[in-house]
Order: sequence, then structure tokens, then C-alpha cells
Amino acid sequence: MSPGDALNLAAGGNPIVAARAVSAGSAGHDAAASGWALDAHDPVVAAAAELLSLARGQGTLLAVAESCTGGRVAAALTAIPGASDVFLGGVVAYANAVKERALAVPAATLMAHGAVSAATAMAMAQGVRIALGADLTVACTGIAGPTGGSAEKPVGTLWIAVADAEGAAAHRFDLVDRDRATFQTDATALALRALRQRLLGLALP
Repeated sequence: MSPGDALNLAAGGNPIVAARAVSAGSAGHDAAASGWALDAHDPVVAAAAELLSLARGQGTLLAVAESCTGGRVAAALTAIPGASDVFLGGVVAYANAVKERALAVPAATLMAHGAVSAATAMAMAQGVRIALGADLTVACTGIAGPTGGSAEKPVGTLWIAVADAEGAAAHRFDLVDRDRATFQTDATALALRALRQRLLGLALP
């Protein structure tokens, strides 16, 4: 099973289980050529490698805006040698003030919907797209825990949005029963998958 096949299983099942099932596939092609050794058994590395290959094939420039993942999506992409030809960079906007200043998320959006919301995720994705001049972006905002949840937005709530010149779309994931580290790893995998879905013309999630 290729990384793409494994990720695609998520459309009809558990996206986290599918993301974790990604095999090594072609993850090491660029790495091998440059003499770097990647962990071929890491599903996030495999997903990042496949995503970069797709973006390269389409000539699509990528960027990311992260809150709850704390830079892990960008780290996954830059772990692949040669990523700079399609990955422009990212913004870790943890505090609301940084979301406003660096990503142009309207204060009114944060006030009305909160930092963990579809509206904020989409604004983050569009903000980083404009700020960095990317073609396609992803944004993640959520509650990694163990505290910070509410009845409406419990610990494990995650919003991921993708944006391009045609607009933005967001999807909510409920990553319950995970510790903080696992939440962040799974959120990273889902963010990479969301970019892949958009590149392939597929809907979220």
C-alpha cells in the first residue's frame, strides 16, 4: 500500500488510523538522493514526502499557519530534503495577538467565534497565504489539553482549514482520549492530509 492509498482510506474511516497506516512508500527518494536518512516508518514523514511530490508536480507553493501544533507541520515538511522548492514557510501564531498581527485574523472573528473555530482557522489559512505569497495553505487551531476545554469545545477539538485563491474550507475533528503529544502528532498528520486532499481536488476531511 502506498502512502496515498493509506491516506485515502481515511475518507471512509478513521483519518487518524489511516494516517498512522501510511507506509514508507517513496518517502526516502529525495532523501536517498541527497544522502540523508529519513525514518521510513514514520507516517508523518511519509505523508510529508508524498505531499511535497504532489505539490512539486503541480507547481504549487505551500505555506502553513499553526497554533496547537506549534510548528510541527512545518517541521515535517522541512524534514524532507529539497522541500524549499515548494514550501515557502509558516507562522506559529499561538497567542491571539499574533493571529491578529501576523495573519490578519480580525479581532471581531476571535471575539465572536474564539480561537478554536472554523472562522478563525479559515482566516489563519487565508492570512498566511497572502502574507507569504503561497498558492495553497493549511491552518490548525485546537485544544491539545490537558486543560482548556469546555462543554462546547472539549479537549481534543481541532479545526483544520485549507485556503487557495478560490477560497477556504474548514473541518472539525474531535481527537479525544489522547495525551497532548499524541494530539499534536495526529493533528500534524491531518493537516498534511488536508493539503493533499486539496491538491487532488477532494473535499475535506
